[in-house]
Amino acid sequence: QVQLVESGGGLVQPGGSLRLSCAASGSIFSISSMGWYRQAPGKEREMVASVSSGGTVNSLDSVKGRFTISRDNAKNTIDLQMNSLKPEDTAVYYCHVYGKATTWQGFMNYWGKGTLVTVSS
Repeated sequence: QVQLVESGGGLVQPGGSLRLSCAASGSIFSISSMGWYRQAPGKEREMVASVSSGGTVNSLDSVKGRFTISRDNAKNTIDLQMNSLKPEDTAVYYCHVYGKATTWQGFMNYWGKGTLVTVSS
């Protein structure tokens, strides 16, 4: 199985920055996309940013120009640099991998446990 370990959440003032990191480990045969989702209280989980195996980046319109996602295929890591944070960015952020653990398994969604980001003065 694929395990995802996140780090980097916390409390930050509006306008501040945080960097989230996620490392995938365990049985990993192939990874397609890696990315970050978030879920605010009372809202559905939404995709923040993702990177395909070919390097194509997709991101939420509201974070474009503020958040930067970076993927290291050799290390199976995915980072999210978040700048100019706003109170509406407050949420639990989840690392996501779409991959397969073994040659005989199909691609599956794997999730980290989540890390809380709070933007408040």
